[in-house]
Amino acid sequence: MAGSLRLDLFNLYGDRIAEPVDLLLYPTNGGASRAIRGVDGSKRILIRDLPAGVYRLECDPPTYLPTSRFVSVLESDKPVEIQLYFAFDLWKSVPRFPDFSALAAGAQSLFSASANVLGYAGKAGENLFKALDDTRRAGAMNIMAKTGRTRFGNNRTVLSYLEELNEVRGDRFFVKVSRELREETKNSVNDRLFSPAPGGLHTPPAGFKSDTSFKSSDDYGNLQLTFFSNGADWVADIDIDDAAGLGHVFQVLRNSITGQPTNPFNIHQILFRHQELDSGFRLVPK
Repeated sequence: MAGSLRLDLFNLYGDRIAEPVDLLLYPTNGGASRAIRGVDGSKRILIRDLPAGVYRLECDPPTYLPTSRFVSVLESDKPVEIQLYFAFDLWKSVPRFPDFSALAAGAQSLFSASANVLGYAGKAGENLFKALDDTRRAGAMNIMAKTGRTRFGNNRTVLSYLEELNEVRGDRFFVKVSRELREETKNSVNDRLFSPAPGGLHTPPAGFKSDTSFKSSDDYGNLQLTFFSNGADWVADIDIDDAAGLGHVFQVLRNSITGQPTNPFNIHQILFRHQELDSGFRLVPK
C-alpha cells in the first residue's frame, strides 16, 4: 500500500498562498523524485501514490521564499497532514503601514517626545512617523513592539524607559534613557531575561563612552541593549538580531537567503512567526 500527503500552504499571516506553487519530492532512499508544477496554493493539496519513506519536500511559490522540510510518508489510506508557512520574498513584496493613531500608546509617546532625530530635526509625533522612510519606520516599529513586550520584574517594560529618539536606522535606533534602565537590565540577568553580550561592534555617539551591553534570551529575534554614558547622561543603542532566524523559523532554502544583511522586514517576519509578536505593519505582494 502506498501513502499520501495533504498540504496546507500559508503565508506569514495565516492566509492561504493564492498563487501556483511548484512542489518537488526527493526520497532519501535514492528513489525517483517527483515534480508537481503549478499547483493551486489557495486550496488543500493532496499528493497520492507515494511509496512509504522519508522525503525532502521543497515548495516554491513565486512571491515567497522557497522552503524545504523532511516528511515521513506512511503506508496508509489516511494522508499525512502537513502545514507550511512561507516568508515573503522582499524583492516581490511591499510594506503597508498603519496610521499613527493605530500605534501602541508607548510608541506614540516616544515618537511625540522626539523632535531632534538625526536627519529629521523639527519633526515629532505623527510628522516624524510619516517622514521616516519605509526601512527606518519598519525598524522602529519592530523595536518598539519588542521593547513594549519585554517586561522587567518591576512590571515596567523596556519601552517605558525610553525617553527620546536621537537617531533611527533600519536595524537599530539610538535613544536617550535613564541610568535606571541600565540597572534594571543588569539586574534582570538573574532572572535570565537578559544576559551580558559583547558590545564592541557598537560605536558610541560623540561625547559618550561604551558601558555595557545585554541581549535577551530569545532563540531568534534577540533584543540587544548597548549602553553609553558621558558621566551624566545615558544613551542606548537598541537593535534586534535575526541570528539567521529566517532560515530556521521558516525552513527557507539556504541559497535563497545566503549573504542577505539584517533587514527590518525579515525581523518583522521572525517576530510574527517565532514570537507571535506583531510589529503593527503588514507585507503584501507587489
